[in-house]
Amino acid sequence: MPRARQALLEAAHRVLEDQPWQSVRMADVAASAGVSRQTLYNAFGTKEGLAGALLRRAAADYLAGVDRALTAPGPDRPAALALWTVRAARRDVLVRALLTGHWGDGLPRPDRRPGSRGRTGGTPPPTPEELLVLVRERAAAVSPGAAGRCEIAYRIALSCVIAPVPGDDAAGTWALRLVREATRTTG
Repeated sequence: MPRARQALLEAAHRVLEDQPWQSVRMADVAASAGVSRQTLYNAFGTKEGLAGALLRRAAADYLAGVDRALTAPGPDRPAALALWTVRAARRDVLVRALLTGHWGDGLPRPDRRPGSRGRTGGTPPPTPEELLVLVRERAAAVSPGAAGRCEIAYRIALSCVIAPVPGDDAAGTWALRLVREATRTTG
């Protein structure tokens, strides 16, 4: 089932790239993954269960990238974190929504109602505030002295995600420049 579950999540993400979530049909996701609808329903229970799993996977993938960025040499950690954050948000609308809390039309939204765990038993994905705490905790675990600089880098990267510099199509060049300037003056 884990292999089918991953195939279904990848298929759901592909289908979401082509159409708004409201138009996504479970049959289309199953067909794209090459499995039966029953397999899809067994794995996620409902379309809402699939949405929750899709959002949790986007958050987990983002945090795995944070962990990779935090393995950069000490002085480069803030820049690596900023670069990863900008790239991940530009590449994946779900990551951008998770980071900013802006759920545009056409995206699945996290179900945060009390007791809304559904058949799949999934918890809601982290809020933007919770993601900040998770990033801060990861940075502190790697290097307590770099945690503050990494938080600055994260916040600068988010500002570049929310208000991109016009014409800056390079991968986070403004974010990197701002991070290097900010972290140079803070220590």
